[in-house]
Amino acid sequence: MLRVSGPRDTWWEVLPEQARQLPAELAEIDAYLDDERFIAPWRAVFAERLGRPSVPVETLLRLLYLKHRYQLGYESLCREVADSLSWRRFCRIPLISPVPHPTTLVKLVRRSGPQMIEQLNAALLGKLVEDKLLRCRKLRIDTTVIEADIDHPTDADLLEHGVRKLGRLVHRIKAAGAAGRAPFRDRSRSAGRRLKQISRTLRRRTGQALGEIDRLTGEVAAIARATLRDVAAVERNARRALRGRPSGRLAHLVGELAGTVAGTRRLLEQTALRLTGIRTIPDRLVSLADPDARPIRKGKPQHPTQFGYTALVAEDEHGFVADHQVHRGNPADAPQLVPAVERVTTLTGWVPATVVADRGFG
Repeated sequence: MLRVSGPRDTWWEVLPEQARQLPAELAEIDAYLDDERFIAPWRAVFAERLGRPSVPVETLLRLLYLKHRYQLGYESLCREVADSLSWRRFCRIPLISPVPHPTTLVKLVRRSGPQMIEQLNAALLGKLVEDKLLRCRKLRIDTTVIEADIDHPTDADLLEHGVRKLGRLVHRIKAAGAAGRAPFRDRSRSAGRRLKQISRTLRRRTGQALGEIDRLTGEVAAIARATLRDVAAVERNARRALRGRPSGRLAHLVGELAGTVAGTRRLLEQTALRLTGIRTIPDRLVSLADPDARPIRKGKPQHPTQFGYTALVAEDEHGFVADHQVHRGNPADAPQLVPAVERVTTLTGWVPATVVADRGFG
């Protein structure tokens, strides 16, 4: 159930005046977030009358601001807010009330989805335009790489990760009471041993070492194929159990298992191509945890290949980001220039007098 604001706390009046004052930055942000346009997107996420009362939206907004502003994790954020009177007052959490639990914040953010961030960002840009803080008379446009939080991927490493993840999911499904009789052998240790052998072989730096690596990679692929054969029976029995007694947790585990199976099969196809000598594979999968990340080459000497996403950023002379677009892979820069200027013009109502970009947009 939607709660826009929490109960008014009279205990703050007991504190001295200096303890009740917010720092200048937080005071400005606090007044800025009182605008109704930052509350409206949340009304579509929560019911008006049904369900448990949510964390007050005004509190959630301010917690997310502090998390982004100071680059904190959810646990660190809740700990810091609980220990700071100014942060607690900024987030409008009463002195006698507990700070929301980190898992509660994670669930709320996951439930709202990335479209909520886009709506809040659009509301912020609209308010900046109304307050005449965002004019965009001058515009600088560039593309950059948003790196995914993944290690440098190799075929054997990705397959070993797939085997381990499949084993964990099967154990969790069995612990939930489904597919208890389906036979399954966890081959995580076997795949891990091959990966350690590859690590030791790489240190030799000889032509024979490359052949040995291909042989060990083929063995890891065979282990992954055998794991997929066992997982097929587990998934089939788990779906049968899901029809008998619907369970949200079990449905989530089965869905995650199906996604991991599809990703592992795709990795096996990539590995087979690579072992036949095909090194350039279009739309290559580089992570099971972040399947949309792609290898990107930007010509940087220190980082010839990065893994993640390409972002186009358009900022004005004051540093405000007026427009941004995130793309999978590495699309060409030039076709993105005019649409970016048109989006900024639609937002502000002003045509930029000057647009600056690098030669990639030529």
